[in-house]
Amino acid sequence: MNKLISKSVSKSEQAPVAFRAADFFARSRAKLSFDVPPGLFDPNIIPASGDPGTDKMLEIVAREQPVRPAAVLIAVVDHPEPTILLTQRSAHLNDHAGQIAFPGGKIDAIDSSPLDAALREAEEEVGLSRDFVDPIGYLDLYGTAFGFRILPTVARVRPGFQLTINHSEVDDAFEVPLSFLMNPANHQVHSKEFRGMERFYYAMPFAERYIWGATAGMLRVLYERIYSS
Repeated sequence: MNKLISKSVSKSEQAPVAFRAADFFARSRAKLSFDVPPGLFDPNIIPASGDPGTDKMLEIVAREQPVRPAAVLIAVVDHPEPTILLTQRSAHLNDHAGQIAFPGGKIDAIDSSPLDAALREAEEEVGLSRDFVDPIGYLDLYGTAFGFRILPTVARVRPGFQLTINHSEVDDAFEVPLSFLMNPANHQVHSKEFRGMERFYYAMPFAERYIWGATAGMLRVLYERIYSS
């Protein structure tokens, strides 16, 4: 599980992992499944973030407002150098405006599963056709201080797709090398105050893109699940 208690990346993690696309997909298929964690919908189950301040905030939020189940797609594009598809959310949105995110959103009643929700949202936001997506399995449930319970689906995406950006939700879509995101030397730990508590979170700045918060946290969980567990 994602651990921020030390507030830094350990020296043993400074070197990048040995990286091949085939190895990543094989490890993912061996370690992930489509079992839905009960905490996705149960407010009495608090997903652990690894940071005590954030965990306390998750407990407070669970008492104050309904759980907000959501699903995202960690779309790993199978290029010779594989990449992860990310979006920049529109600046006018109520939640996380302008931030870097995975394609995804809340799970609706019409969705047959979190996987179905993630695929639907990816189609609606950036026009990623399901025909190019090979789902592998769910990553660990991730909770945010805004009450979202996010279940990421890791998927292999076949190159050759064409995107159509829905600018009411997304300003841009772009790809970042998987080798960069899976290199623990790029996993910075930042902090800020939120509701009177110091909150620690991961950040993975890439060129002009500031990847942080829940997105960076889920990427860190992906690294730990695939390469450290």
